[in-house]
Amino acid sequence: MAEGLLEALLGHEADSARSPDWLIEARRAATAALARDGLPGPRSEAWKYTSLRALERRNPEPRDAEAATRPIDEAIFQLPGIDGPRLVFVNGVLRSDLSRIELQDGLSISSLGASDAAALEPWRVLLAREYLDPAAAFARLNTALAVDGPLVRVAPSKRIAKPVHLVFIGAAGERETAWNARALIEIGEGASLTLIEHHVGAGGVAQLGNTVAQYALAPDSRLDLVQIQDAADTATLIRRSEFALAVKAALSMHTLEIGSQMTRHDLIVDLGGSGSRLASRGVFALRARQHSDTHLDIQHNARDTQSDIVWRGVADQRARGVFHGAITVAAGADGSDASLSNKNLLLSPNAEIDTQPVLEIHADEVKAAHGATVGQLDEHALFYLRSRGLPPDAARRLLITAFCSAVFGDLSPSSLREHLDALLATRLPNAKED
Repeated sequence: MAEGLLEALLGHEADSARSPDWLIEARRAATAALARDGLPGPRSEAWKYTSLRALERRNPEPRDAEAATRPIDEAIFQLPGIDGPRLVFVNGVLRSDLSRIELQDGLSISSLGASDAAALEPWRVLLAREYLDPAAAFARLNTALAVDGPLVRVAPSKRIAKPVHLVFIGAAGERETAWNARALIEIGEGASLTLIEHHVGAGGVAQLGNTVAQYALAPDSRLDLVQIQDAADTATLIRRSEFALAVKAALSMHTLEIGSQMTRHDLIVDLGGSGSRLASRGVFALRARQHSDTHLDIQHNARDTQSDIVWRGVADQRARGVFHGAITVAAGADGSDASLSNKNLLLSPNAEIDTQPVLEIHADEVKAAHGATVGQLDEHALFYLRSRGLPPDAARRLLITAFCSAVFGDLSPSSLREHLDALLATRLPNAKED
């Protein structure tokens, strides 16, 4: 194992004072797998467009010893109209002083770091998952080192009215720090929940954040998930979101990617129950030298499943976006209905967006479609707006805003939708810059 990054991180053993034996063994197995395989190299197809060479040479602290006391401006994670339960993690550590725990019938909220062996036993399958693919190196790293993160469970038939707000803050310290967090969410049979996964931070010293979120949706349950990634511009953020949907479960997901210097987000959805449904809406907007790599892996593994995916991307200056959207319809998943659309705008000759729609069908009686485009602003639309009196810059910005914000049109509550539109507008690339 030659990588400086892994040498620095794996030399630190996760705190196991409260951990059950099975979790200690899972951490050791993940560490051994990382030591054997290392980080994905240029020959890894899954990391073809995102080089890890610079990251491999970094030597961060494996944990922030001052995470529990670092001053945090609460304004950076406040969302209008969102006043329900909230868990805040600073550099991977729960901050009770910033969190808001509200007792609600049918809703259980706790943290990995505060749970003993008995409390962790129901989460054993998720926490001890073995990642066999070397491309999932950061999931292995998370298994080995994550000692805190949110645990959320909704009891069967319970419909939770207020959204649950999970906040992950990357707070810069005196030197570069790496942190890991694990999120486990379970929605009981016939239950429903709205959840907001919120990544924020402040600039300064570089840092590495690594999160794994695992969602289990029981039969007839529903999850409305909003993911907001607005990390600091000095951050490297690696995220993995895994979803397992049972019979007639429904997942609605809205994702905004605008922060961090380099980000990688893997979204893996297993439509394993007949009649399960996914609707995914997302947008990334990049500028300067930002690099964003989004990998969707949608697996139709049961009959009559549905996926409806719409993603938009914008890149300006020297930014680079990567979008990989893979849909697999397994043998026996007859009646599946799958669609994926990815449209992208380049606003600079130095910007780049690589999009890869992939469709594999191994079943009969399937309806499936996918498409991807990369282009520039429509000159005819620009001419039309300018002919109506809009200055060139205003016309460009109006078109870019409409192109991106369309993915949030069905998001509720309206206060959150308006906030995301406003946040996106402040971060949209300036079409005049190179």
